[in-house]
Amino acid sequence: MRTRPYSYLFSISYFGARFKGWAKQAGQPTVEGKLERVFRFVLGHDDFSLIGSSRTDSGVSCRAGFLQVFLREKLEFEPLLALLNQNLGGEIRLNTVQEIRRDFNLIQSVKQKTYRYFFSDSESFHPFASAFLTIVNGINSLDQMQENAELFIGKYDFKAFCKASGTKIDFVREVLSARVFESDIFSTEFSPAKSYCFEVTGTGFLYHQVRKMIYAIWYFSPDQIKERLENPEGPWEPVPTASANGLVLWETVLDNL
Repeated sequence: MRTRPYSYLFSISYFGARFKGWAKQAGQPTVEGKLERVFRFVLGHDDFSLIGSSRTDSGVSCRAGFLQVFLREKLEFEPLLALLNQNLGGEIRLNTVQEIRRDFNLIQSVKQKTYRYFFSDSESFHPFASAFLTIVNGINSLDQMQENAELFIGKYDFKAFCKASGTKIDFVREVLSARVFESDIFSTEFSPAKSYCFEVTGTGFLYHQVRKMIYAIWYFSPDQIKERLENPEGPWEPVPTASANGLVLWETVLDNL
């Protein structure tokens, strides 16, 4: 990328249900793959590179993320936004763009992220509502879910609440806030009578951490959560991973701009 001295920062949104995650995979529809194809078409060449602020999983949506693009030549992107979005087909949208200094490191500049997970336990759940909500059954009461959510606030070793890889050695992450509340943000004629949102903000998250946290909030007792946070190396059964459907990267805050 040193041969591409010009750098541009885009804010980005996308509907993750149409993609197998952010990162390129051969033969699979991904956010990164579609972005590369559209930039190649609009620019008329492939002499560019791009990175995202988050590598979301398959099915996870993004309301507010960032994309950094590196080019060999200076370019006015503002007039091209409409053409880029037209070819992105509505599943991905580039909202704004600005030229950014070449040494700006997007990954290291992410100060905090907020995720929201939307769900309902309604018995009259319409299939059309599954575009934005996941259906669950037999979950804790709202008061109990809120009590469980607050237990995650702080700096902990989250090894018991993530999908650990053989190369990962640091499982300490800091959760700044966590809450569960009723939400009608995706209200339509097909929406259930009552739906909920789990919102969590942190400085960074491990693989599947948010989805395992929400499962624990739904079904665990406070003691089950506390013991796994206090003794992450204990002989625990793996915490199941909630569906990706309903999970949205809601906000990304950057530093060093």
